Amino acid sequence: MTRLAGRIGTAVVVVLMITGCMMPPPSAQAQSGSGDTIRQLKLFGDVFERVRKEYVEEVTDQELVESAINGMLTSLDPHSGYLDAGRYRDMQVQTRGEFGGLGIEVTMENGLVKVVSPIDDTPAFDAGIQAGDLITHIDGEPVLGLSLSEAVERMRGPVNSEIELKIVRENREEPLSVNLARAIIKISPVRARAEDDIGYVRLTTFNEQTNDIMREEVAKLRDQLGDRFRGLVLDLRNNPGGLLDQAVAVADAYLDQGEIVSTRGRRSESIQRFNARSGDIIDGLPMVVLINGGSASASEIVAGALQDHRRSIIMGTQSFGKGSVQTIMPISGEGAIRLTTARYYTPSGTSIQAKGIAPDIEVHQATIELQDDTSGRREADLRGRLDGEQPGDQAASGEAEPTLDSTDYQLARAIDVLRGIALYEARATQRG
Repeated sequence: MTRLAGRIGTAVVVVLMITGCMMPPPSAQAQSGSGDTIRQLKLFGDVFERVRKEYVEEVTDQELVESAINGMLTSLDPHSGYLDAGRYRDMQVQTRGEFGGLGIEVTMENGLVKVVSPIDDTPAFDAGIQAGDLITHIDGEPVLGLSLSEAVERMRGPVNSEIELKIVRENREEPLSVNLARAIIKISPVRARAEDDIGYVRLTTFNEQTNDIMREEVAKLRDQLGDRFRGLVLDLRNNPGGLLDQAVAVADAYLDQGEIVSTRGRRSESIQRFNARSGDIIDGLPMVVLINGGSASASEIVAGALQDHRRSIIMGTQSFGKGSVQTIMPISGEGAIRLTTARYYTPSGTSIQAKGIAPDIEVHQATIELQDDTSGRREADLRGRLDGEQPGDQAASGEAEPTLDSTDYQLARAIDVLRGIALYEARATQRG
């Protein structure tokens, strides 16, 4: 069975009736429960037979049973559902890092498909689809009345085929019509670069490759920056989650000890605690983790663990708030069910289900411009001024002015924070 911290045949019902002639009589409550179950199964059989015989169009037994199974699961919560053989194969491919589609992670909200986040460098990302967008129509057909799996199935199709989505966006009066071409989505889960003396690592998803690639990229940054390495920005914005074990491994990379996350469900085996092992891949250098409303599930596990252990400053905006664990359970007929089996809790014991991670420093994305604030007279402009007596070029000996990234305000602020921490620590060392 595969455990997810979040992503997006024929059944035979056997009723065992025990007469009790060789067994002690069950309790009245158990008898009542068994009788209720038998009556409900009979009701299902009656409806199934009536639809099978009298529906206006002929439907197969397989279609009816699969729809019944999916209806049962999707009525529980937005993340449970039935995967037929084809969808199950797609899910397995997706967790390995390559799949077909538009490149969006979605959930259901009030009967509409809600975008959790677009995936970098995919048709959806390039078309400007944003976290929080509500998809109301797919190729002119309303989404209302479809299950999440049905809506996702309609958004899939042959590579290069066209699809039109109608989208409602917050703070915009008129719906948007977006035309996209489907593509094979190849996810590179990690991107990394040096921002002068600050390492920047972006995780786009938590698939089977994420932790290994992240560690390789951080090692390259350490080699590249050497003694100039002042801190790390871990960017989890618009990361919709993925595999639970990868979230644990990523958090563990920056922690020396302590609990990372715990899961608790109805069954005793669902109660688990995951702890960090010794070893911090950046040796305690300061960190900032960036999150936003598109950071969900596995992203929230990482952010919550690093926040609770005071290992990192969490910056950005409130995360999505998906605090449940789904287990993929293969069933007969080569399909599977995706069932919510547990909630997860941060090291402090907090469930973030429907709440999210609150950042330590709230910073909204913004577009800014540099203003000329050098106008006006200064001391150096006054006639008869005294010359400075300090030797050397003071401007050259000061801290380098960081380059303003006007396209990513949140990242620019994260870099400022890390440089500020590094400067403070350096001066504290000098004073000591």
